[in-house]
Amino acid sequence: MKNRTSSLKSHTDIERLGKRQDHEIIIDDENPEWTPEMFAEAVVRRNFQPVPPKTLLSLRIDADVVEWFRAQGPGYQSRMNALLRAYMLECQRPRGSGRKASPR
Repeated sequence: MKNRTSSLKSHTDIERLGKRQDHEIIIDDENPEWTPEMFAEAVVRRNFQPVPPKTLLSLRIDADVVEWFRAQGPGYQSRMNALLRAYMLECQRPRGSGRKASPR
């Protein structure tokens, strides 16, 4: 059995990467240059906290909602999860009146 580390320390050599010139960066079909649209669709993880484990569950969602997400392409379930997480975090955020947002 392998010992798993719980260290969150990055092993990336940031200084070496920062010195790299544009012509040294490989851009091909497998690693395309990012467009503004790609940045807009990226999911941001703040403070690089570990991703909580996923739970498998059966959930009934309106057919038109699922169709819309599927039409967005691969990763639609992850995008649905990201939107639910953003809503959860927004509801947990303290409000000026001392109240938390409640689901509608």
